[in-house]
Amino acid sequence: MTAEDSAFETLGVLADPVRRRLYRHVAAAPDEVGRDAAAEAAGVSRSLAAFHLDKLVEAGLLAVSFRRLSGRTGPGAGRPAKLYRRAEGEHAVSVPPRSYDTAGRLLAEVVENAGLDRELQAAARAAGAADPDAAAGDLVEVLRTRGYEPFWDGETLRLRNCPFHALAGEFSALVCGMNLALLEGLAAGPWSAAMDARPGWCCVALSKGKSD
Repeated sequence: MTAEDSAFETLGVLADPVRRRLYRHVAAAPDEVGRDAAAEAAGVSRSLAAFHLDKLVEAGLLAVSFRRLSGRTGPGAGRPAKLYRRAEGEHAVSVPPRSYDTAGRLLAEVVENAGLDRELQAAARAAGAADPDAAAGDLVEVLRTRGYEPFWDGETLRLRNCPFHALAGEFSALVCGMNLALLEGLAAGPWSAAMDARPGWCCVALSKGKSD
């Protein structure tokens, strides 16, 4: 089986609407999700949620761990709960096959070697500011549609996912600087964006009514 065939099979698991709802809920959650919470979010029974969650695990889209939610240990503490989180790694299919990732890496390497960080940031900030959806709509929804998976952590809006994850790992300073500038452009009005890197999350966080 080719890598493309494998990706087709993996993403084909999400053809079921219940699995899509469950995957989106678990993937967007800042913490691991249990079966009861996932079932409630998807509007299905616990047994049905458990069946589909485990299918997503088999496909490599979710990962599991076991933990007692009560925090108690020892006899009488009960069985550990099965918890789900988004699995590491990426799955992408292009029909017909494309190689945008190769072009992105080459462009990033050229920009980094030429020292064009500020020019890239200026272009990203301008692109964010000119985005019609950000100007007309809810920023949280705009970020969600762009793959950032935003969630509230108190008064801070954190981003569960980095849409530029592969490039950010290879060209961290360049891509994270571009990402910050892009979000500064998108976050007009009362919003402000700042670097606040957390393991596994986007390096930028946003807040309202604050300035750097």
